[in-house]
Amino acid sequence: MRSLVLAAVAAVVAAAPAGAQNAPRVVVITADRMIDVTNGRTVDAPLVIVTDGRITAVTTQSGGTALPPDAERIDLAGRTILPGLIDMHVHLTSNPRYGGYTGLQFTDSFWVAQAAGNAARTLRAGFTTVRNVGSDNYADVGLKQAIEEGWIEGPRIVPAAYSIGATGGHCDETFLPPSFQRKSPAVGDDADELRKRVREQRKYGAEVIKACATGGVFSRNTEPGVQQLRAEELKAIADEAHFWKLKAAAHAHGAEGIRAAIEAGFDTIEHVSFIDDAGIAAAKARGTYLGFDIYNTEYTLAEGAKNGVLPENIEKERRIGTQQRENFRKAARAGTRMIFSTDAGIYPHGDNARQFAVMVRYGLTPMQAIQSATVNAAEALGRSGDVGAIAVGRYADMVAVAGDPLTDITVLERADTVIKGGAVVAGTGVPPR
Repeated sequence: MRSLVLAAVAAVVAAAPAGAQNAPRVVVITADRMIDVTNGRTVDAPLVIVTDGRITAVTTQSGGTALPPDAERIDLAGRTILPGLIDMHVHLTSNPRYGGYTGLQFTDSFWVAQAAGNAARTLRAGFTTVRNVGSDNYADVGLKQAIEEGWIEGPRIVPAAYSIGATGGHCDETFLPPSFQRKSPAVGDDADELRKRVREQRKYGAEVIKACATGGVFSRNTEPGVQQLRAEELKAIADEAHFWKLKAAAHAHGAEGIRAAIEAGFDTIEHVSFIDDAGIAAAKARGTYLGFDIYNTEYTLAEGAKNGVLPENIEKERRIGTQQRENFRKAARAGTRMIFSTDAGIYPHGDNARQFAVMVRYGLTPMQAIQSATVNAAEALGRSGDVGAIAVGRYADMVAVAGDPLTDITVLERADTVIKGGAVVAGTGVPPR
């Protein structure tokens, strides 16, 4: 191991002459403990070397590693480091303060403007990567671009742009009468139309395709358990996404819609509320990832009415919550592949990590819960080369917490230091905003 580290450091130093203006930026990160999510273990006294934002070596402080004399140091003594967390189901342009019809008081551009604050809160909570599964006006694509250009602060975003669905379904505009002539531009009513919708989302920046296989909670005149896209339509969406080398995510609450989406080849199933034994078996056989959003129920039931959420939507959430959690327990016991999906935007952004404790309460070990938001999520994104672990070649995205999340998972709710691309973006040395 020591020879490998020395070789990595030597390569960095040799890459540019002393004093060169474009010399690589080298950062050395140390801590008391590191969660190795790939092997499911804890490493004491880790030492991580970062070059130009990516990890070039991972070893221990007792390894006698020779370090570049001009390397920056990030000393996280007394802390546990783990990979930057990944939330696979967020809506950064949504805000739980504006439920039902209350959002109609704002102009269209309001939503992307307030999303900048949501992105910053999400990053500072330790979530360095998110999958934004649905937004109007390609707002999540613009938000991603603004973050990458350095205009605003936020996580790495994998955008879906518009969610694809059936006319009158959960992914359509269902709150207004015909006189408003309001319809989502991403709906279609046969396989060919839906293939075109996939191509349109990809054309304008989508990096994952999201489709609504069933009704949902926060729409009108849709029932969560009822399937809304036929098997051949779901297959057309998934096939077209995969043809363009994109992953496909299915919003699906009902058992029949879940099974249909799994059989159609969707990579992840979101919500999964009423999954049955056949659905669990199908997901396990195909290796489909399941993303249960089992934290947000209490927030909706406690705060939804005062924020304008309609009674019918609150009632649907009340019916779903308990069953969804029990099915999460069954799926966990069966050993299905789990991803961390919270539906942030239904509850306040930045509270994402509160779901970890619920996942542990309903059947996962702390390590499994952490893996759902790191290595599993990276695999489901198809981005294991970039994120999801503290490993050579990946972005130096990390979160540090006081204490050990394997003995107290709630410490993840209090990120001490957040690092993105080898730079501290929250915590030590960074003023609060």
